[in-house]
Amino acid sequence: MTRIIASKEFRTYFYSPVAYIWMLTFVVLVNWFFFRMFFITRQADMRPLFSLMPWFLLFLIPAATMGKWAEERKLGTMELLLTLPVTSRDAVMGKFWGCVGLVATALLLTLPLPLTVSTLGQMDWGPVMGGYLGLLLLSSAYLAIGLFVSSVTQNQIIAFVLGILGCFALYVTSESLVTAVLPSFLAPIAEYVGASYHFDSIGRGVVDSRDLIYFVSVTGFFLWCNWRVIETRR
Repeated sequence: MTRIIASKEFRTYFYSPVAYIWMLTFVVLVNWFFFRMFFITRQADMRPLFSLMPWFLLFLIPAATMGKWAEERKLGTMELLLTLPVTSRDAVMGKFWGCVGLVATALLLTLPLPLTVSTLGQMDWGPVMGGYLGLLLLSSAYLAIGLFVSSVTQNQIIAFVLGILGCFALYVTSESLVTAVLPSFLAPIAEYVGASYHFDSIGRGVVDSRDLIYFVSVTGFFLWCNWRVIETRR
């Protein structure tokens, strides 16, 4: 049932211009910033771009998730969904994997960039593969936050704003501008809690199990919160 719902949610994006506008915005931003940096640095390096992409996704992912539950609640279709022989878990995971499919498709559309750069210079593919893996894991955490926020409000604008704030808080907690003002005993904790620390670690091309566990845990936690909200409404 999860697979059926995920397929339906993924296809729903393309029934309207939403998915096309979303992916076009993402691809245009990525290409513009990449070629601008490439012609400045003249280096076959994707890492500067990967450092910017989490900030693009911080705004774009809440836009993709804001209506997933909020619109269902507003239109009253959530009640219809929950009366069907579908478990809350299937509904939550189906929407999540449908959103993951959209993000994965957008990331695939950026693959011509490293392929093009590899023809112009010697490309280190370790950080490139690590960067894409990190983006997919980070996007999963963003999606889980966005879906949870969408499930607690009927207003898509509120879901969008709260989604941005939640993703921003998750990512920026481990940034130096935050840890520098914290007491010395709290700085290591904040560094571990923040997503940017783990994303940067994977982006170097070294996949540490601790980073994988972090992203799986964060994603799982917010999906569990989403499930609890839906179970309560059921």
